[in-house]
Amino acid sequence: MNDQTYTPPSLPLAVLALALATFMQVLDSTIANVALPTIAGNLGVSSEQSTWVITSFAVCNAIALPLTGWFSRRIGQLRLFILSVALFTLSSFLCGIATSMPELIVFRALQGFFAGPMFPMCQTLLLAIFPSVKRGAALALISMVTVVAPIVGPITGGWITDNYSWPWIFFINIPIGIFCCTVVWQQLKDRVDVTAKMPIDFIGIALLVLGVGLLQVVLDLGNDADWFASTHIVVMTCIAVVALISFVIWELTDDHPIVNLYLFRDRNYTVGTIALVLSYAAFFAINIILPQWLQIYMGYTSIWAGLASAPMGVLPFLLTPLVGRYAHKTDMRALATISFVVIGLSCFMRSNFNTFVDFSTIAEVQLFMGIGVAFMFMPLTTIFLSNLNGQEIADASGLTTFLRVLGGSFASSLTTWLWTRRADFHHATLTEHVSNYEPAAVNYLHKMGGESQANLAAVDHIITTQAYMNSTIDYFYMLGWLFFFLVVIIWFAKGPLIKSGGAAPASAGH
Repeated sequence: MNDQTYTPPSLPLAVLALALATFMQVLDSTIANVALPTIAGNLGVSSEQSTWVITSFAVCNAIALPLTGWFSRRIGQLRLFILSVALFTLSSFLCGIATSMPELIVFRALQGFFAGPMFPMCQTLLLAIFPSVKRGAALALISMVTVVAPIVGPITGGWITDNYSWPWIFFINIPIGIFCCTVVWQQLKDRVDVTAKMPIDFIGIALLVLGVGLLQVVLDLGNDADWFASTHIVVMTCIAVVALISFVIWELTDDHPIVNLYLFRDRNYTVGTIALVLSYAAFFAINIILPQWLQIYMGYTSIWAGLASAPMGVLPFLLTPLVGRYAHKTDMRALATISFVVIGLSCFMRSNFNTFVDFSTIAEVQLFMGIGVAFMFMPLTTIFLSNLNGQEIADASGLTTFLRVLGGSFASSLTTWLWTRRADFHHATLTEHVSNYEPAAVNYLHKMGGESQANLAAVDHIITTQAYMNSTIDYFYMLGWLFFFLVVIIWFAKGPLIKSGGAAPASAGH
């Protein structure tokens, strides 16, 4: 990486403002989820229609992310960051004052688009203002924000919705956004920002919007529409695939591509990105399936499910600064291996859960997984950025963040689908044992008072609960092996990746 850095008048203040902006953006991607039923009720729409509040944000966010590198070359990294935060803050205000669902969906779409460049630009600017010896700490900080914000989001959203009103989940962004814009501009306005008048790749943009937009809609709505049993899903999938293939071909042959796909020529970028996308998707899947199982089948409220999941963020919060400070003395591939092994083991621990598991056991496993999470994002980010310099860092940050977000969308859709399918399989298998020819089933019903409609319904509820328990066990077992597979993948990166300067090029150690 480029060793030329700019030192702002107050490094701690600049870091605080950049981190807060990123925290606000990541938080906003999850904070609205728990408020959907309240929003739907207040605006007089169905729960199905309210999901477009999430989908519109995700679609436009996914479209904006790959464009980040081009935007930063065109208007400059600092200007892009300030503009993104300012417009994100404005669209947050518009979301809060929306009086109908169509209005809210449009404003959420704008919010998602303006949120796109914020995380990659924060990462780029942090690397630009930290001395080389402390860049590991910069990456560790952004990693901590990435982990903690999605955990805080649902709990904060639930608390605000219960105690105030849903518009405040958007209004809280306004003072934070104003603070971040003001401080970052004051601290970094004297930094030299190189720009270039790049021609606009209209065909690339059109193919990207069409392909990514439709793919995100398919991922968000496919599960409810029974996937390829729906003609609309089939048509949108075909168009998305053709558009994305055309986009890749066009970008690789155009003189001024909107997305720099040649980054994948670098082995460390390719391996680091693959490992980050797959590990984040699996990590995201854990955060989807565990709260759902706790709330639907274990009787937890949304707040208690959040509290059971929250210990996962404790150790990353405490350990990440230490990881950033001392990790440069260790091979990044070894740190990533520790992460994957620990998170994999935590998945295997969950695969031993049963319907009688208590709160403390769930929380303890989440706490243990936090060790792996603390060692996950920073080493992987260091690996994929290890051979890149200057503008390539902005290009890589935008493209990898896009792929990571898309991986999360795939995980969200596939998790719900696989979990339900495996539960149906287990339900059918367990039901076979409930008949007049099974003494245990006959005795159980006899103790309940006979084969009344109420008793049979109670038995079916028990079977359904156990079926989802078995499906949850299957899913965590699969995720455990996925993390162990990633241990193999990460060692394809060129080493030794020991950062004597905290973030020196990997080639320095060849």
